[in-house]
Amino acid sequence: MPGARRDSVAFTVLVTVLVVLGALPVLLVIALSGAPSSLVLATALAALPVVPLVACYLWLDRYEPEPRALLLLGLLWGGFVATAAALLVQGVGGLVVGFTDVASLAVVAPLTEEATKGAFLVLLLWWRRAELDGVLDGIVYAGMVGVGFAFVENILYLAAAYDGTDGTGPGGTEALTTTFVLRCLFGPFAHPLFTAFTGIGVGLAVGARHGAVRVVAPVVGFSLAVVAHGVWNGSTLYGFGGFVVVYVVLMLPALVGLLVLAVWARSRESRMLAAALGDAASRGLVPATDIGWVVDLRARREARAFARRRGGAQAERAMRDYQQAAIELGFLHHRFLRGTPPPDFAARGQHYVARIGAVRPFIAFPGQVVPTR
Repeated sequence: MPGARRDSVAFTVLVTVLVVLGALPVLLVIALSGAPSSLVLATALAALPVVPLVACYLWLDRYEPEPRALLLLGLLWGGFVATAAALLVQGVGGLVVGFTDVASLAVVAPLTEEATKGAFLVLLLWWRRAELDGVLDGIVYAGMVGVGFAFVENILYLAAAYDGTDGTGPGGTEALTTTFVLRCLFGPFAHPLFTAFTGIGVGLAVGARHGAVRVVAPVVGFSLAVVAHGVWNGSTLYGFGGFVVVYVVLMLPALVGLLVLAVWARSRESRMLAAALGDAASRGLVPATDIGWVVDLRARREARAFARRRGGAQAERAMRDYQQAAIELGFLHHRFLRGTPPPDFAARGQHYVARIGAVRPFIAFPGQVVPTR
């Protein structure tokens, strides 16, 4: 698939260059934001919610795990590219146009930050569309970008709170603790949640049958991201009481709704894969007896453990590669059955079938005869 490889290289090169360019001003801003000791403390505290948040998204991403390199690029994009672009636009715009504090907080910041975060999803849709199989993938990539953005932003806010340069008080441990509780304990999911609306729109666009939906869905998703972000930021203008009302009435229900949607989407993927691979098996593309070992997560883990016990790390890698190829074929075949196959459907399908055929003679599932090389 030469075209897909070219697009993949172009995407990787562009994102990597932008990450490097964005990292330079962001790291400079961080370095100038406080004393080294306060920056170290702020970085350590900002990092605390990152691991559990990333773990949650990886848990959701178990059926068809996205390439770890792409997920890492999403984190770096949020932390450096989106942050640098947002700082630049808001800073230059504030000097040239003269935004009021209210307009900057409730309108300019949501627009610029969601646009720069969502740009990563648009680039995926443009150059790496094969990696997007639906709403769940959109949520996962959006989450990674949001986590990266929140991490860097929290460093700046925590350092400013501790040094007393945020304009809210003299600083110190009390101010740092308050900021940490609000941003890292109560609201670490805020940026991933906002950008998830854009991710959902992009996920819907990938599998849409109609061209209008492919354009409208991402636009509507981005608009909802901006509105949610604006309401969240605007709530702080009305003091702690306004923040609590928005948090309880809007943010928590939105978060619960997103979690329910993500879990439902993952459950739907299981049924969809079973149906798609069942049809593929009837066409002789994959053995019907293997479907359960590919679709069911527990059975998938059992098959890998069985392969590892029988043949070591090499056998486990072969089993993992087989399962991954079968899953990719299932998603691709599902789009074929829905009447929305990608332009490179035939080439990708042949690639997955070839991978399945190359590995299958050398693996066995529990209860089957173990092949010898």
